[in-house]
Amino acid sequence: MKLTDIFAVPTPETRIPVPYVIAEAGVNHEGSMEIARRLIDEAAEGGAQAIKFQTYKAGTLASKDSPAYWDTSKEPTKSQYELFKKHDSFWKNEFEALKKHCDATGIAFMSTPFDVESAHFLNDLMDVFKISSSDITNKPFIRILCDFGKPILLSTGAAHLHEIAEAVEWIEEKGNKLALLHCVLNYPTADEHAALGMIPALKRHFPQHAIGYSDHTLPKDMHILETATLLGARVLEKHFSHDKSLPGNDHYHAMDKNDLRHFFERLAGTLASVGDMNLRALPEEEPARRHARRSLVTARAVPAGTEISAADLTWKRPAHGISPRNYDEVIGMRARHDLDEDMVLHWSDLDCGDKA
Repeated sequence: MKLTDIFAVPTPETRIPVPYVIAEAGVNHEGSMEIARRLIDEAAEGGAQAIKFQTYKAGTLASKDSPAYWDTSKEPTKSQYELFKKHDSFWKNEFEALKKHCDATGIAFMSTPFDVESAHFLNDLMDVFKISSSDITNKPFIRILCDFGKPILLSTGAAHLHEIAEAVEWIEEKGNKLALLHCVLNYPTADEHAALGMIPALKRHFPQHAIGYSDHTLPKDMHILETATLLGARVLEKHFSHDKSLPGNDHYHAMDKNDLRHFFERLAGTLASVGDMNLRALPEEEPARRHARRSLVTARAVPAGTEISAADLTWKRPAHGISPRNYDEVIGMRARHDLDEDMVLHWSDLDCGDKA
C-alpha cells in the first residue's frame, strides 16, 4: 500500500483496512547518520510503511524566548530554541542520503518541513507533505506547501473545530488531496486524554477527506493505536526510537520495532474477530439455525381431516419442520392424516382444505 492510496475519496467500507503506519523518527537520530539509518532499518523490520523525520533550523523555528511545553522531568531542556538547536544539524545532503537508504530498505521516506527552504529540497524526496499541528494556523506556509501540488497530511493537535475547518478551506482552495490526523499536543499524552472520539468526529465533519491519528501516548501494549484503527483512522503516526530508555527528546513516549510488531500481530487478531460488515448468517451458525430455532408442533392430537386452529399449535425446537414464520398459512389447513401430540409438522402433513 502506498501512502497516496489513503487519499482516495472515503467510501462505505465492508471491512476495516489495516492502517498505513508512519514511524515518526523525528530527530531521535540526535545528529547521527548511523543512528538515523538504524531507525530506518528497524522501522522497516517492525512493519512500518514509512519513516518520517523532521527538518528545521532552530533559528527559523523558534525565537530564543520560547518556553518548553513538554514534560521537563523527561526532557529537561526548558527552551524550545535550545532543544531544537541540539538537533538541527541534518540538512539537504543528509536527507538525500537518508532517502536513498529508505529506497534501498523498502520503506517510504518522509520529513516534516518547518520552513520554506527545507520544503523546497524535500519536495524532490517525497510524494506527500506533512504539516505539523503547530502550523495549522500558519496560512502563508500552508499555501506554500500546497503549491507543490502534492497531497497533504495535516495534524490537528490543540486545534478547535473552527481552526481545523479554516485550514481545510485553505488547502481545498488549492485543490490538494488531504488527510486529517487527530492529535493531542501533550508529551506524553495520558491514555485517558487521547480523545480518540475526535477520530469519528473528524469523519463526520470532513467526510470528503481521509482521517488518521498521530499519537503521543506511551506505547505500552499499543492498544491506543488499535482503538484508533477501529474508530476509523486509516493512517497512524507515532514517534519511533531505537532505544526507549534514552533520556530526553522524543524517546520516552516513542515505540520501537518490537512495539510495532506487537501492534500488527494484535491488530491482525482483532480485525479477524471484526470480520466484514455485511449482515448475514455465518456458515459456522448453520447447526444452530437447524437445531436451536423452532418448528410448528402439535399442541394436541389432531384427527385426519380436522381444520388446524391456533389451539392445535405450539412452537418448539428443532427447526426441522414448518417454520413459525408460516403460522398464519398453517391456520385453516387440514390434517392429511392423524397427527399425534408433540409432532413436528411438515408440509406433507397438511392439505390446503378450503384455503384458496
